Amino acid sequence: MLVTGATGRVGRVVVDRLLDAGVPVRALTRRPEAAKTLPAEVEVFVGDLTAPESLDPALSGAGAVFLVWTAPPQTREAVVERLAAHVRRVVFLSSPHRTPHAFFQQPNPVAALHADIERLIAATGLESTILRPGMFASNSLAWWAPAIRAGDVVRWPYGASASAPVDDRDIAAVAARTLHQDEYVGGDYVLTGPESLTHAEQVEIIGSVLGRGIAFEEITPEAFREQWEGTAPSAAIDMLLAAWGAAVGPPAYVTTAVSEILGTPPRTYRQWVADHAAAFTRSP
Repeated sequence: MLVTGATGRVGRVVVDRLLDAGVPVRALTRRPEAAKTLPAEVEVFVGDLTAPESLDPALSGAGAVFLVWTAPPQTREAVVERLAAHVRRVVFLSSPHRTPHAFFQQPNPVAALHADIERLIAATGLESTILRPGMFASNSLAWWAPAIRAGDVVRWPYGASASAPVDDRDIAAVAARTLHQDEYVGGDYVLTGPESLTHAEQVEIIGSVLGRGIAFEEITPEAFREQWEGTAPSAAIDMLLAAWGAAVGPPAYVTTAVSEILGTPPRTYRQWVADHAAAFTRSP
C-alpha cells in the first residue's frame, strides 16, 4: 500500500494503522528529511504530485494508494492517469461537498478541486473509496491554541456556528481499513465526530479540560479578517466565514460512518482535547 502525504497529520497515522494490520507500506514524501520519523520497516520514496513522473517508482508494484491532494491543481489529471496505469485501487481523502448541509454548500475552491479529482478517478475505472471528513478537531490548534497559551480569552466570529469535529486519528484508522479491506470498494463516507458543538462550546470544553476559565468573545467577520490578514489567503478566510455563518442555528451534520467501519465509537472532542492538552499550554 502506498501512502501519499505520509508525514502529514492523517497520512502518518495511516502508516501506523496499516503496519499494525500487517500490511506492507510504502510512503511517498516530498522531503526525505521528513521521512526520518517513519518506522524502519516503511519503504520510503521521494516524489511530488506536481511532477507526476516522479511517482512512477513508488507506484510500480503497489496495489493501492491512499491519495491526499497536497499540490496545486494543474497536475491532477496526469497524476490520476499514472495511478490508473499502475494500481487497481485508490482511497481518496476528499471533502463533504455533496452533503446536504449549509456548512458544506458554500463556495469552496478546495471542494471544487476534490470534486474534479473524484470525476477523474471515476473515469479511469479504478476501484475507489471516497472519504469525506468534516471539520478536523486539530483545526483548534491553529485557531485557538495561540490565544489560549497567551491568555484566557478567545476572540472569534460566529460563536453559535456548529460543527462535529472529527479526530484525525479516526480519519486515519478509517482510511487504513478501507485501503486494505475489499468490502469498502465503491464506498463513499462522510466522517464526523459524534456530536454537534458550537465554536463557543468547543472553547468551553478546552477550558474545562485545562481546568481554566476561558472566555469566548465574539467578534465581527470584519474584525476576523483584520486579525488574520496576511496569515491566510483572503479566499480561504471568506470561505470559512461563509461556512460558519451558514452553520449558525441548525445542529451540525453528524454521521455514524466511523463507528460502522471501525466497530468503535468515534473519539469525542473532549477526548481529542485531553490528548492534546499540552499544545494549549506550551508553544510547539
